[in-house]
Amino acid sequence: MATANMLSSLFPLFSLVCFISIFCLLSLSKKASISSSSPTYPHFHLVKPTMVTGNIEPNATSGSNPYTSSSSSCDYSDGSWIHDPDVRLDRYDSSCKEIFKGWNCILNKKSNGRDIVKWRWKPRNCHLPPFDPLKFLHTYRDTNIGFVGDSLNRNMFVSLFCALRRVAGDVKKWRPSGADRGFTFLHYNLTIAYHRTNLLARYGSWSANSNGGKLEDLGYKEGYRVDVDIPEGTWEKAPGFHDILIFNTGHWWWAPSKFDPIKSPMLFFERGLPLIPPIPPDVGFDKVLKHTIRFVEKTMRPSAIKLFRTQSPRHFEGGDWDQGGSCQRLQPLSPKEVEELFSLTKNGTNVEARLVNLHLYKSLKGSNFHILDITHMSEFRADAHPSTTGGKKHDDCMHWCLPGITDTWNDLFVTHLNSLKIRN
Repeated sequence: MATANMLSSLFPLFSLVCFISIFCLLSLSKKASISSSSPTYPHFHLVKPTMVTGNIEPNATSGSNPYTSSSSSCDYSDGSWIHDPDVRLDRYDSSCKEIFKGWNCILNKKSNGRDIVKWRWKPRNCHLPPFDPLKFLHTYRDTNIGFVGDSLNRNMFVSLFCALRRVAGDVKKWRPSGADRGFTFLHYNLTIAYHRTNLLARYGSWSANSNGGKLEDLGYKEGYRVDVDIPEGTWEKAPGFHDILIFNTGHWWWAPSKFDPIKSPMLFFERGLPLIPPIPPDVGFDKVLKHTIRFVEKTMRPSAIKLFRTQSPRHFEGGDWDQGGSCQRLQPLSPKEVEELFSLTKNGTNVEARLVNLHLYKSLKGSNFHILDITHMSEFRADAHPSTTGGKKHDDCMHWCLPGITDTWNDLFVTHLNSLKIRN
């Protein structure tokens, strides 16, 4: 009887425990997301950003950012894409005239053009606040911001401009020296500009000299001269003008259609002389990064903020862009599909992104550049490229639709800037 009474008294507690357990299991099962749950993928933490310093052993299988910070409270690059059908196009819309025609997926009637922005990036252990353009204009009054890089940085620059333009009417077109395009928001004296550069370094066509030379003696007849220690003129004066610079490079370095290793190879020069024996593009890439970092650190003010954006991934399937490759997906990839497309060990069509990142991490080690890691979150978004609506003869699986994923890059960019501003 005593035993029966004891069991009777414990029954309510036992029932409560069972109910809580069942509730937790049901809650977990209802979380529908595209998750980045790869256990071997290290990331960079941005809440309390630090200079890129310390020892580094890149993970050659994932290509992810190997820099970590145990003192940081959030890893923004580790998370999931959550579908939110109630999201509205209120940041900016397809009427923004600065959007390059081939990237305007809504006007070009891409079937999922309006659905692309209805996927929200949710970091695993924290919240990524959405970009507040009006607050940004107030916070960064009297500031010059420069994007330096290839057309993927223009993609990001246009996203930022369109968001700011929607809340600020007094905008004047004005380009700093060398910039491809630029705007000043007059009421806030805030200037943003895009400086186009494909390789960061100065380059141009090269032909053999009839009088001969070291390259001629090796049989070279033509190619592209790349001066690894001379910045391209489009951005040479940018460090002396901008308070914030965000760099990118990489896509042109793995472009055999432009720099054919036989017909038109990259020929690297340093201090005005050809590097003999000739070096391959990946070694030249390292040299250009090294000289770029030195030049920027020497010519920018100590208080200026310098960021390097990691590589934007491509999503060609079935071949590269000139081999019938396409990107027809209408939803983000699963973690398994991401690894199939981007694993370095499988040497697939799109491993370029992770290869470039390995070079970036190595070169940025010990510098006072900050890394903006957008690669892994972007690897999932095979659905967010212009594809066949980009106006090219082939699918555009490299640039991004606008509005689109580069809006999330700017969420991350602004969050990073704000954390640096608070710290400083």
